[in-house]
Parts: sequence; structure tokens; C-alpha cells
Amino acid sequence: MNALLVFLHLVAAIVWMGGMAFILLAMRPAALAVLQGPPRPQLILAALQRFFPLVWLSIAVILLTGLGLLLAVGFARAPIGWHAMFGIGLLMMAIFAHIYFAPFRRARRAADAQDWPAVGRAIAQMHPLVVLNFVLGWMAIAAVVFWH
Repeated sequence: MNALLVFLHLVAAIVWMGGMAFILLAMRPAALAVLQGPPRPQLILAALQRFFPLVWLSIAVILLTGLGLLLAVGFARAPIGWHAMFGIGLLMMAIFAHIYFAPFRRARRAADAQDWPAVGRAIAQMHPLVVLNFVLGWMAIAAVVFWH
């Protein structure tokens, strides 16, 4: 059972981290280099609208499997790296919720009104938060790997 929980936990983390890597390191720079005007925010928003439901699913899986593993071992006996990962993960989830319910919501409303400059501004507000979450994700991974 623990192996299944670890596997699902890793799959969900890989989906979330991999999506952030793709958006930050490939799609966004390519869109900035190639696209101008409304097509740029349209592409980025369309990609985020497809990716964000996967993030919500990943968050649910990460929470359920992480808590399942922690409860099976017991919080007091869990390695310190697990506690660090749990705390960092909760912070990442809160940051993502902010991204989703604030700038992403503004971007969708602006897109409905076809106000592409406003969509671009909302997407630009998401960028540093996604970078922060990406860095935090690597910190969580490092904590669990190096802090036994």
C-alpha cells in the first residue's frame, strides 16, 4: 500500500512540477519571442486553462497520499524532511490557490471581455508566483531527499 501511495504522490508532483517547468522554461519564452498582440495572452491563457485542472487534481492526490504516508508512520516518527516537504507543499498550495482565484480569475474575466492587454497584465502577475512555486517545489524535493 505504501508503494502505491508513494507512486501516486510522485506522479502528482511530477505533473505539477513538470507543467511549471514547461510553462516557465519553454512555452512562455517561446510565446514572448514569437507572438505579438492578442495571440500571446490567448495562447498562454488557453494553456493555463488546460493545465490548472491538472494542478487541482495533483494537489488533491499529493494531500491525500502525503497525509496517508504521514499517518501510517506517525507525525512524531516521520523524518524531518517529510515535515519540511509537508510545510512547503502547503505553502505551494496556498500560492497556487491565490494564483487561481486572483490573477487567473482576472485573466479569464478580461478574456471574456476580449480585453487582451488586461489578460496580459494578469498573466504577468502570475509569473513571479509560479517561479516562486517552482523554486519551492525543488526545495521540497531536496528536503525529502537530503534531510532524512
